[in-house]
Amino acid sequence: MIQVKELEFVYQKSGKEAIRKIDFSIEQGEIFGFLGPSGAGKTTTQRILIGLLRGYEGNVLIMGKERRKWNNDFYEKVGVAFDFPNLYIKLTAQENLELISSYYQKKATNINALLDRVGLLADKDKKVESFSKGMKMRLNFIRSLMHDPDILFFDEPTSGLDPVNAKIIKDMIMELKGQGKTIFLTTHNMTVAEQLCDRVAFIVDGKIPVIDSPRELMVQHGRQTVRLDYYREGKEYSEEFPLKTIQENKHFFDILHKHQLKRIHSQEATLEDIFIKLTGRELA
Repeated sequence: MIQVKELEFVYQKSGKEAIRKIDFSIEQGEIFGFLGPSGAGKTTTQRILIGLLRGYEGNVLIMGKERRKWNNDFYEKVGVAFDFPNLYIKLTAQENLELISSYYQKKATNINALLDRVGLLADKDKKVESFSKGMKMRLNFIRSLMHDPDILFFDEPTSGLDPVNAKIIKDMIMELKGQGKTIFLTTHNMTVAEQLCDRVAFIVDGKIPVIDSPRELMVQHGRQTVRLDYYREGKEYSEEFPLKTIQENKHFFDILHKHQLKRIHSQEATLEDIFIKLTGRELA
């Protein structure tokens, strides 16, 4: 669905080289995470793919067609929800969705259902200027779905949301994947990336040092040990065992048979640990 080759971009006014010959591809039905700190090039890349930034070098193929050659029909195929919602604050929630729906050939028929899904149905007749950031984020999210796009671009989709509403958004993203939608997700929240993404690309200083699935990255860069927390004679103990030889470790199995376990845990690295290890950068 998306194929990027040798992509470069320089901001003409500042001369800043924001993107430096990056390559990646995204398959249909994949959730692809673009992860990095502020200023790494995440938003620049996303804006190039969407068409908000021109003048790039390299190739950007969207659904098999070079981005430069798409006309306005492109926006019938994609949905976009940025971290900073761009809504009509003097209109109500429902008026916002009805107006946005009128821009597309495929009109929304499920506005109330979408509002209800994200907990905004009771507020549909309130002006958006009275909404909190979290309410605006939820309204902006469903606005991107109404015309049934094939590709969705989400920028920090759970930013400003409490855990309950963040889970609703994450569940909806997984449902969209189940429908065969392709999702490009930019974030610096590694927990969200681990929960949602099939593959992730780390980007820092406009370059991508690694692309892989979260699970593979965590296994590759983990400690390759298993930790047992257990009780013996009323006291708590912890021991670690090499993963490669664990099937031959008599002491490990003695603990399993003779003592009460509190926890057994393989020592995978977190995505944040891996990001810092591979890039030398924090995610702030």
